[in-house]
Amino acid sequence: MAGVGYGFGAYLLWGVLPLYFVVLAPTGPWETLAWRVLLSLALCALLLTVTRGWGRLRAIARSPRLLAWSAVAGVLIYANWQGFLFAAQTGHVLQASLGYFINPIATVLLAVLALQERLRPLQWAAVGIAAVAVVVIVVFYGSIPWLSLLLAGTFALYGLVKKKHLGHAVDPVSGLTLETAWLTPIACVQLLIVGSTTGLTLGHHGAVHTMLLLLAGVATTVPLLLFAAASRRVSLTTVGLLQFTAPILQFLTGAFLLHEEMPIERWIGFALVWLACFVLVVDMVRQSRERATRRRAHPVPTV
Repeated sequence: MAGVGYGFGAYLLWGVLPLYFVVLAPTGPWETLAWRVLLSLALCALLLTVTRGWGRLRAIARSPRLLAWSAVAGVLIYANWQGFLFAAQTGHVLQASLGYFINPIATVLLAVLALQERLRPLQWAAVGIAAVAVVVIVVFYGSIPWLSLLLAGTFALYGLVKKKHLGHAVDPVSGLTLETAWLTPIACVQLLIVGSTTGLTLGHHGAVHTMLLLLAGVATTVPLLLFAAASRRVSLTTVGLLQFTAPILQFLTGAFLLHEEMPIERWIGFALVWLACFVLVVDMVRQSRERATRRRAHPVPTV
């Protein structure tokens, strides 16, 4: 039950993050991301100190391969964070929601392209329905959902890199530390550009705004650590089912709290994506039950 609680907590926080970033106005997405990176790095350094994890980080840093793949992961999560912030702070929360609904479909597709896994019939059906949904949105709504595709693609690729190339060799705190460390120069450049053009907002809009902006690192790090804790305690099926908590909350936020436009074409597109997700969930549950049945029929002998 603890693992389910950790996972639900992570996706609950990710689901309500759009409201948090909306409240940060007038801070724009470029400045917000820069503080998010720098403050996350500071929090990770504190966590490494408290947990005496600097030795683990030094051991990881001696591996050029792990360093290189952590840099790739950093770039991918940077693109995902920037896209999400742009969506949240420019009135496109529904596009973010659509992207994270598409994400598990994109993950399944990557398993075929990158890991040479074979999809089951229901998985192929989910991929096909999701593709039709994107086509419907493009043709009838009249625009390509670039933000949705960016968020789905970058997070799916980020998960692939973490699973295939970093895996159990890098613990969650050390991994996030390295990723944010690689992004620190980019964050500093962004702050310099924002400071020399529109001006930095930190400390200029009252104590409450300043405190909320300073908490950006906590808002970034806590759900990632909760997710890591959940993934170690519960099955992949359970994690996959919990994953839909975030886009559902984001959809409710965008449609009913922020009152973003929802014409019939967008409803149809979302409905098709929801159908694809439902098909995927049915397949996940069925496979989980079949594995459990096989384990009961052929228990592993104990020595």
